Amino acid sequence: MENWRFFRKRAPNAVVAAVVKADAYGLGAVAASRALAKAGARTFFTATVGEALLVRKALGEGPQIFVLNGPSVEDVADFAAAALTPILNSMAQIQMWAGRGPAGLHIDTGMNRLGVGPEELAPAMTALKGAALDLVMSHLACGADVKHEMNAVQLKRFADAATLFPKAPLSLAATAGALIGPDYHFDLIRPGVGLYGSGGLDADNPALAAAATIEAPILQVRDVNAGETFGYGATFAAPKKMRTATVAMGYADGYLRALGGRGYGVLGGAKRPILGRISMDLIIIDVTGCAEAQPGARVEFLGPGAPLDEVAALAGTASYEILTTFAGTVRKTGVRG
Repeated sequence: MENWRFFRKRAPNAVVAAVVKADAYGLGAVAASRALAKAGARTFFTATVGEALLVRKALGEGPQIFVLNGPSVEDVADFAAAALTPILNSMAQIQMWAGRGPAGLHIDTGMNRLGVGPEELAPAMTALKGAALDLVMSHLACGADVKHEMNAVQLKRFADAATLFPKAPLSLAATAGALIGPDYHFDLIRPGVGLYGSGGLDADNPALAAAATIEAPILQVRDVNAGETFGYGATFAAPKKMRTATVAMGYADGYLRALGGRGYGVLGGAKRPILGRISMDLIIIDVTGCAEAQPGARVEFLGPGAPLDEVAALAGTASYEILTTFAGTVRKTGVRG
Protein backbone atom coordinates (compact mmCIF):
# COMPACT_ATOMS: atom_id res chain seq x y z
CA MET A 1 0.00 0.00 0.00
CA GLU A 2 1.43 3.34 -1.11
CA ASN A 3 0.67 5.21 2.11
CA TRP A 4 2.32 2.56 4.30
CA ARG A 5 5.45 2.96 2.18
CA PHE A 6 5.20 6.75 2.67
CA PHE A 7 5.48 6.27 6.44
CA ARG A 8 8.24 3.71 5.95
CA LYS A 9 10.29 6.45 4.27
CA ARG A 10 9.21 9.01 6.88
CA ALA A 11 10.46 6.87 9.77
CA PRO A 12 13.24 4.72 8.33
CA ASN A 13 14.59 3.73 11.74
CA ALA A 14 11.27 2.67 13.26
CA VAL A 15 8.91 -0.24 12.79
CA VAL A 16 5.88 0.97 10.84
CA ALA A 17 2.82 -0.74 12.23
CA ALA A 18 -0.68 -0.60 10.76
CA VAL A 19 -3.77 0.42 12.70
CA VAL A 20 -6.81 -1.40 11.29
CA LYS A 21 -9.35 -0.67 14.03
CA ALA A 22 -12.95 0.33 13.23
CA ASP A 23 -12.94 -2.08 10.28
CA ALA A 24 -9.83 -0.36 8.91
CA TYR A 25 -11.52 3.04 9.28
CA GLY A 26 -14.52 1.80 7.34
CA LEU A 27 -12.62 0.34 4.37
CA GLY A 28 -12.71 -3.31 5.45
CA ALA A 29 -10.20 -4.74 7.90
CA VAL A 30 -9.74 -8.08 6.16
CA ALA A 31 -8.86 -6.65 2.74
CA ALA A 32 -6.86 -3.75 4.22
CA SER A 33 -4.83 -6.03 6.51
CA ARG A 34 -3.94 -8.32 3.65
CA ALA A 35 -2.91 -5.39 1.45
CA LEU A 36 -0.81 -3.88 4.24
CA ALA A 37 0.85 -7.21 4.97
CA LYS A 38 1.68 -7.54 1.28
CA ALA A 39 3.24 -4.07 1.41
CA GLY A 40 5.44 -5.14 4.31
CA ALA A 41 3.54 -4.52 7.55
CA ARG A 42 4.20 -7.11 10.25
CA THR A 43 2.64 -5.39 13.26
CA PHE A 44 -1.05 -4.50 13.50
CA PHE A 45 -3.26 -2.71 16.00
CA THR A 46 -6.97 -3.15 16.59
CA ALA A 47 -9.19 -1.65 19.26
CA THR A 48 -11.05 -4.79 20.31
CA VAL A 49 -10.56 -8.52 20.53
CA GLY A 50 -13.34 -9.10 18.00
CA GLU A 51 -11.49 -6.98 15.44
CA ALA A 52 -8.23 -8.75 16.21
CA LEU A 53 -9.75 -12.19 15.68
CA LEU A 54 -10.88 -11.16 12.19
CA VAL A 55 -7.44 -9.82 11.34
CA ARG A 56 -5.75 -12.95 12.68
CA LYS A 57 -7.99 -15.12 10.53
CA ALA A 58 -7.19 -12.96 7.51
CA LEU A 59 -3.41 -12.93 8.05
CA GLY A 60 -2.75 -16.29 9.66
CA GLU A 61 0.12 -16.89 12.03
CA GLY A 62 3.13 -14.60 12.10
CA PRO A 63 2.13 -10.94 12.28
CA GLN A 64 1.85 -9.48 15.77
CA ILE A 65 -1.58 -8.06 16.57
CA PHE A 66 -1.92 -5.65 19.50
CA VAL A 67 -5.34 -4.98 21.05
CA LEU A 68 -5.46 -1.37 22.21
CA ASN A 69 -8.40 -1.68 24.61
CA GLY A 70 -6.68 -4.51 26.47
CA PRO A 71 -8.19 -7.64 28.00
CA SER A 72 -11.38 -8.13 29.98
CA VAL A 73 -12.53 -11.05 32.11
CA GLU A 74 -14.87 -12.11 29.31
CA ASP A 75 -12.32 -12.27 26.52
CA VAL A 76 -8.96 -12.94 28.18
CA ALA A 77 -8.93 -16.54 26.92
CA ASP A 78 -9.23 -15.37 23.30
CA PHE A 79 -5.82 -13.70 23.48
CA ALA A 80 -3.96 -16.96 23.97
CA ALA A 81 -6.12 -18.85 21.49
CA ALA A 82 -5.34 -16.39 18.68
CA ALA A 83 -1.85 -15.31 19.82
CA LEU A 84 -2.98 -11.71 20.38
CA THR A 85 -1.02 -9.19 22.43
CA PRO A 86 -2.98 -6.95 24.81
CA ILE A 87 -2.11 -3.36 25.58
CA LEU A 88 -2.50 -3.04 29.37
CA ASN A 89 -4.12 0.26 30.26
CA SER A 90 -4.78 0.01 33.98
CA MET A 91 -3.65 -1.70 37.15
CA ALA A 92 -6.73 -3.91 36.95
CA GLN A 93 -5.70 -5.15 33.50
CA ILE A 94 -2.10 -5.60 34.62
CA GLN A 95 -3.20 -7.77 37.53
CA MET A 96 -5.64 -9.71 35.35
CA TRP A 97 -2.92 -10.46 32.80
CA ALA A 98 -0.19 -11.43 35.27
CA GLY A 99 1.64 -14.56 34.13
CA ARG A 100 -0.31 -14.93 30.90
CA GLY A 101 2.38 -13.91 28.41
CA PRO A 102 3.77 -10.91 26.52
CA ALA A 103 1.88 -7.63 26.59
CA GLY A 104 2.20 -3.95 25.87
CA LEU A 105 1.86 -1.17 28.43
CA HIS A 106 0.06 2.13 27.84
CA ILE A 107 1.38 5.07 29.87
CA ASP A 108 -0.87 8.11 30.06
CA THR A 109 1.20 11.25 29.42
CA GLY A 110 -1.60 13.78 29.22
CA MET A 111 -4.47 12.45 27.14
CA ASN A 112 -6.35 11.34 30.27
CA ARG A 113 -8.19 8.70 28.31
CA LEU A 114 -6.49 5.31 28.62
CA GLY A 115 -3.25 4.34 30.27
CA VAL A 116 -1.43 3.98 33.56
CA GLY A 117 -1.09 7.38 35.22
CA PRO A 118 2.13 8.82 36.70
CA GLU A 119 1.12 7.84 40.23
CA GLU A 120 0.68 4.22 39.11
CA LEU A 121 4.05 3.74 37.43
CA ALA A 122 5.80 2.40 40.52
CA PRO A 123 3.16 -0.23 41.32
CA ALA A 124 2.93 -1.07 37.62
CA MET A 125 6.67 -1.75 37.54
CA THR A 126 6.35 -4.01 40.55
CA ALA A 127 3.41 -5.90 39.10
CA LEU A 128 5.13 -6.30 35.73
CA LYS A 129 8.47 -7.42 37.15
CA GLY A 130 9.70 -10.33 35.09
CA ALA A 131 6.94 -9.95 32.50
CA ALA A 132 7.75 -9.71 28.81
CA LEU A 133 6.85 -6.24 27.56
CA ASP A 134 6.67 -6.15 23.78
CA LEU A 135 5.80 -2.45 23.76
CA VAL A 136 5.53 0.62 25.97
CA MET A 137 3.34 3.25 24.35
CA SER A 138 1.52 6.53 24.86
CA HIS A 139 -0.67 8.73 22.67
CA LEU A 140 -0.48 12.40 21.73
CA ALA A 141 -3.48 14.55 22.55
CA CYS A 142 -2.60 17.41 20.19
CA GLY A 143 -0.56 15.78 17.45
CA ALA A 144 -2.86 17.25 14.81
CA ASP A 145 -1.37 20.66 15.62
CA VAL A 146 2.35 20.19 15.06
CA LYS A 147 3.16 23.44 16.93
CA HIS A 148 1.04 22.73 19.99
CA GLU A 149 3.08 22.95 23.20
CA MET A 150 1.40 19.82 24.56
CA ASN A 151 3.36 17.69 22.11
CA ALA A 152 6.71 18.57 23.68
CA VAL A 153 5.26 18.13 27.16
CA GLN A 154 4.08 14.62 26.37
CA LEU A 155 7.31 13.77 24.60
CA LYS A 156 9.31 14.57 27.72
CA ARG A 157 6.89 12.77 30.02
CA PHE A 158 7.02 9.68 27.83
CA ALA A 159 10.80 9.69 27.51
CA ASP A 160 11.15 10.05 31.29
CA ALA A 161 8.66 7.27 32.06
CA ALA A 162 10.17 4.98 29.44
CA THR A 163 13.50 4.92 31.30
CA LEU A 164 11.76 2.67 33.82
CA PHE A 165 11.35 0.05 31.09
CA PRO A 166 14.75 0.05 29.36
CA LYS A 167 14.30 -3.23 27.48
CA ALA A 168 10.89 -2.53 25.96
CA PRO A 169 10.35 -1.09 22.47
CA LEU A 170 8.76 2.36 22.62
CA SER A 171 5.91 3.97 20.65
CA LEU A 172 4.46 7.47 20.98
CA ALA A 173 3.42 8.52 17.48
CA ALA A 174 0.30 7.67 15.53
CA THR A 175 -0.28 9.28 12.11
CA ALA A 176 0.04 12.93 13.14
CA GLY A 177 2.86 12.30 15.57
CA ALA A 178 4.84 10.52 12.89
CA LEU A 179 4.66 13.69 10.79
CA ILE A 180 5.91 16.00 13.56
CA GLY A 181 9.45 14.69 13.34
CA PRO A 182 11.90 11.91 14.18
CA ASP A 183 12.06 12.81 17.88
CA TYR A 184 8.57 11.32 18.15
CA HIS A 185 9.25 8.10 16.24
CA PHE A 186 11.06 6.03 18.88
CA ASP A 187 11.03 2.29 17.97
CA LEU A 188 7.58 2.00 16.39
CA ILE A 189 5.03 4.33 14.83
CA ARG A 190 1.32 3.54 14.57
CA PRO A 191 -0.20 5.18 11.47
CA GLY A 192 -3.93 4.75 11.22
CA VAL A 193 -5.86 7.33 9.22
CA GLY A 194 -2.65 8.10 7.32
CA LEU A 195 -2.85 4.69 5.71
CA TYR A 196 -6.27 5.56 4.34
CA GLY A 197 -5.54 8.95 2.81
CA SER A 198 -5.37 11.62 5.54
CA GLY A 199 -2.37 13.13 7.27
CA GLY A 200 -4.45 13.63 10.39
CA LEU A 201 -3.25 17.22 10.75
CA ASP A 202 -5.34 20.32 11.21
CA ALA A 203 -3.47 21.97 8.34
CA ASP A 204 -0.73 21.35 5.77
CA ASN A 205 -1.45 17.66 5.31
CA PRO A 206 0.90 15.72 3.03
CA ALA A 207 -0.45 14.52 -0.28
CA LEU A 208 -1.31 10.91 0.50
CA ALA A 209 -2.88 8.48 -1.93
CA ALA A 210 -6.65 8.06 -1.86
CA ALA A 211 -7.39 4.65 -0.37
CA ALA A 212 -11.09 4.80 -1.18
CA THR A 213 -13.04 6.03 -4.16
CA ILE A 214 -16.79 6.35 -3.68
CA GLU A 215 -19.10 7.03 -6.59
CA ALA A 216 -22.83 7.06 -7.22
CA PRO A 217 -24.89 7.20 -10.43
CA ILE A 218 -26.91 10.06 -11.82
CA LEU A 219 -30.61 9.18 -11.79
CA GLN A 220 -32.04 12.19 -13.59
CA VAL A 221 -30.88 15.34 -15.41
CA ARG A 222 -33.05 18.42 -15.81
CA ASP A 223 -32.95 22.03 -16.98
CA VAL A 224 -34.27 24.61 -14.52
CA ASN A 225 -35.06 28.27 -14.90
CA ALA A 226 -33.76 31.18 -12.87
CA GLY A 227 -35.55 31.50 -9.56
CA GLU A 228 -36.46 27.82 -9.19
CA THR A 229 -35.50 26.21 -5.89
CA PHE A 230 -33.97 22.86 -5.00
CA GLY A 231 -34.66 20.21 -2.40
CA TYR A 232 -36.10 20.32 1.09
CA GLY A 233 -36.58 23.77 2.57
CA ALA A 234 -35.98 25.41 -0.83
CA THR A 235 -32.66 26.65 0.54
CA PHE A 236 -31.08 27.30 -2.85
CA ALA A 237 -32.58 29.24 -5.76
CA ALA A 238 -31.11 29.17 -9.25
CA PRO A 239 -29.51 32.55 -10.04
CA LYS A 240 -29.85 31.81 -13.76
CA LYS A 241 -30.89 28.99 -16.06
CA MET A 242 -29.06 25.85 -14.95
CA ARG A 243 -28.72 22.17 -15.69
CA THR A 244 -28.83 19.90 -12.64
CA ALA A 245 -28.35 16.21 -11.92
CA THR A 246 -29.92 14.17 -9.14
CA VAL A 247 -27.50 11.53 -7.83
CA ALA A 248 -28.23 8.37 -5.84
CA MET A 249 -26.28 9.37 -2.75
CA GLY A 250 -27.35 10.81 0.59
CA TYR A 251 -26.93 10.80 4.33
CA ALA A 252 -28.28 7.25 4.58
CA ASP A 253 -25.16 6.29 2.63
CA GLY A 254 -23.02 8.17 5.14
CA TYR A 255 -22.53 11.36 3.14
CA LEU A 256 -22.93 13.93 5.90
CA ARG A 257 -25.93 16.26 5.71
CA ALA A 258 -23.59 19.09 6.77
CA LEU A 259 -22.11 19.01 3.25
CA GLY A 260 -25.29 20.38 1.74
CA GLY A 261 -24.43 23.61 -0.07
CA ARG A 262 -20.74 23.09 0.74
CA GLY A 263 -19.63 19.82 -0.79
CA TYR A 264 -19.30 18.73 -4.38
CA GLY A 265 -19.22 15.76 -6.68
CA VAL A 266 -16.65 15.25 -9.41
CA LEU A 267 -17.79 14.64 -12.97
CA GLY A 268 -16.07 15.32 -16.25
CA GLY A 269 -12.86 16.24 -14.45
CA ALA A 270 -14.43 19.14 -12.54
CA LYS A 271 -16.04 19.79 -9.17
CA ARG A 272 -19.82 20.07 -9.40
CA PRO A 273 -21.30 21.97 -6.43
CA ILE A 274 -24.05 20.43 -4.31
CA LEU A 275 -27.23 22.51 -4.53
CA GLY A 276 -29.46 22.80 -1.49
CA ARG A 277 -29.87 20.22 1.21
CA ILE A 278 -28.71 16.62 1.06
CA SER A 279 -31.61 14.17 1.27
CA MET A 280 -31.60 10.70 2.78
CA ASP A 281 -30.54 9.07 -0.47
CA LEU A 282 -30.39 11.86 -3.07
CA ILE A 283 -28.10 14.79 -3.86
CA ILE A 284 -28.59 17.52 -6.47
CA ILE A 285 -25.48 18.89 -8.20
CA ASP A 286 -24.87 21.65 -10.72
CA VAL A 287 -23.87 20.13 -14.07
CA THR A 288 -24.34 23.21 -16.23
CA GLY A 289 -22.16 22.85 -19.33
CA CYS A 290 -21.13 19.28 -18.50
CA ALA A 291 -21.65 16.99 -21.49
CA GLU A 292 -20.89 13.91 -19.37
CA ALA A 293 -23.93 14.53 -17.18
CA GLN A 294 -26.27 11.78 -18.33
CA PRO A 295 -28.35 9.24 -16.41
CA GLY A 296 -26.07 6.42 -15.33
CA ALA A 297 -22.90 8.51 -15.31
CA ARG A 298 -21.03 8.06 -12.06
CA VAL A 299 -20.16 10.99 -9.82
CA GLU A 300 -17.19 10.80 -7.44
CA PHE A 301 -17.77 12.01 -3.87
CA LEU A 302 -14.55 10.71 -2.33
CA GLY A 303 -11.32 9.81 -4.06
CA PRO A 304 -8.49 11.38 -6.07
CA GLY A 305 -10.74 14.22 -7.23
CA ALA A 306 -12.42 14.69 -3.85
CA PRO A 307 -9.61 14.31 -1.30
CA LEU A 308 -10.51 13.05 2.15
CA ASP A 309 -9.05 15.99 4.06
CA GLU A 310 -10.82 18.50 1.79
CA VAL A 311 -14.19 16.80 2.19
CA ALA A 312 -13.70 16.71 5.97
CA ALA A 313 -12.84 20.41 6.07
CA LEU A 314 -15.95 21.30 4.08
CA ALA A 315 -18.08 19.26 6.48
CA GLY A 316 -16.47 20.90 9.50
CA THR A 317 -15.34 17.57 10.92
CA ALA A 318 -12.35 15.24 11.07
CA SER A 319 -11.23 12.92 8.29
CA TYR A 320 -11.71 10.04 10.74
CA GLU A 321 -15.46 10.67 10.89
CA ILE A 322 -15.74 10.99 7.12
CA LEU A 323 -14.06 7.63 6.58
CA THR A 324 -15.74 5.63 9.32
CA THR A 325 -19.18 7.07 8.57
CA PHE A 326 -19.11 7.55 4.80
CA ALA A 327 -16.87 4.72 3.64
CA GLY A 328 -18.14 2.38 6.33
CA THR A 329 -21.78 2.99 5.46
CA VAL A 330 -21.50 2.71 1.69
CA ARG A 331 -19.78 -0.66 2.09
CA LYS A 332 -22.96 -1.86 3.79
CA THR A 333 -25.46 -0.22 1.43
CA GLY A 334 -23.83 -1.32 -1.82
CA VAL A 335 -22.93 2.07 -3.25
CA ARG A 336 -19.83 1.50 -5.31
CA GLY A 337 -16.61 2.22 -3.43
